[in-house]
Amino acid sequence: QVHEVASGGGSVQAGGSLTLNCTGYGYTSYCMGWVRLAPGKQREGVASIYTAGGTTWYADSVKGRFTISQDGPRKSLYLQMNNLQPEDSATYYCAHAGPRSDATCRLPLDFAYRGQGTQVTVSS
Repeated sequence: QVHEVASGGGSVQAGGSLTLNCTGYGYTSYCMGWVRLAPGKQREGVASIYTAGGTTWYADSVKGRFTISQDGPRKSLYLQMNNLQPEDSATYYCAHAGPRSDATCRLPLDFAYRGQGTQVTVSS
C-alpha cells in the first residue's frame, strides 16, 4: 500500500516559517490537502487544492499565512507556513478527498489520511 509521508515539521518561534512536504502517494485524487491534529482540539483541514486545476482553499485560521501547492508529476504536495503562531502547533498530515457536491475542494472536506504526519511546534 502507498502511504503519504509528511515531512518538514520542526520547532520554531512565533513569527517563523516552515515548509511541509508530502511525498509517497502514488495515486491521483480529486482533492489534496493538509489536516492538523492537536491535543484537545478537533481535527482541522487547513488547506486544500483541486489537483486538476490548482484552485486552493484555506481555513480562516490560516488564510493569508499558509500556501498550499503541488508538483503533480512528482506526486508531491507542499504547505508553506508563514507567521506561525503557537495555536498552529499540531501534527500535520497530508490528506486526500473526493469533491464536494458542488464539485469543488472547498473546506471543510471529508479528508482521509493514513500516512506519517509531521510535528510542528511553535513557541511564543
